[in-house]
Amino acid sequence: MEKFKTLEIVQKNPNSSVFHLHLNRPSHRNALSPDFFSEFPRALASLDQNPSANVVILYGAGDHFCSGIDLKSLNSIAERALSGDRGRGGEWLRRHIKGLQDAVTAIERCRKPVIAAIHGACIGGGVDIVTACDIRFCTKDAFFSVKEVDLAITADLGTLQRLPSIVGFGNAMELALTGRRLSGQEAKQMGLVSGVFGSKQEMDDAVGFVAEGSFYFLRTSCFSWAAVVEQH
Repeated sequence: MEKFKTLEIVQKNPNSSVFHLHLNRPSHRNALSPDFFSEFPRALASLDQNPSANVVILYGAGDHFCSGIDLKSLNSIAERALSGDRGRGGEWLRRHIKGLQDAVTAIERCRKPVIAAIHGACIGGGVDIVTACDIRFCTKDAFFSVKEVDLAITADLGTLQRLPSIVGFGNAMELALTGRRLSGQEAKQMGLVSGVFGSKQEMDDAVGFVAEGSFYFLRTSCFSWAAVVEQH
C-alpha cells in the first residue's frame, strides 16, 4: 500500500471491507498542503480500485478534522499568480484552481461510498471536502465555517457548488457571506450532517456500524443513534 505525506489509509480489521482514510497532518490541524492535492486523488483511486474495499470513512487525525488550505500555500499561489505578466499569471491561476477542484472531486469519482466523520474544526477547504462526501456525521463539539470570505477569496473548490443542494440556497449563501461558525447541532438541523454524537468514540462506533452495512436504521422513521451504539 502506498505511503503518503499527508494521508494514511488504515484497514482496522483485516476481515472488514471498511477502509479508513485519515487526513494526517495533526500538528497543522490537517491543513491542506500542496502534497495533499496530489496525494488525495491517488489515495481515493487506490481505494476505488481495491476489490477488498467497499466503504471509505474519512477522518481527521488529532483534535480537528481540517482547518482549511494551508496559508503558506495560499501565499505562494498568490505570489506566483501576481508575479510577471498579468495575463499569464491569471491563466496559470485558473489552471491551478481547476487542479485543486479536481482533487476534491475525486471523492465523487470514487465508486465506493465515502462517509465523513467530523470532529473539531471543519473550515474552508474542509467544508469543500465533506460536501463532496456521500454521508456526513459529526461530534457535538464539531464546528463548520465557510471561512474564505474572511480572506477575501471565493470558496471555489466545491462548497459553493455542492452546499446549496445540501442545506438550501439561502442557508448556503448566508454561511458563505458571513463566514460564521456553524455548530454540530445546527449542522444537523440544516441537513449538513445526518447525526451528531456526544463524543468521538460514540461517533466512531456508530459510523463503523453503518459502514459495515447496517443501513436498516437509516430507513426507519424512529431512527436512534443511541440504538446504533447500543447494538454495536
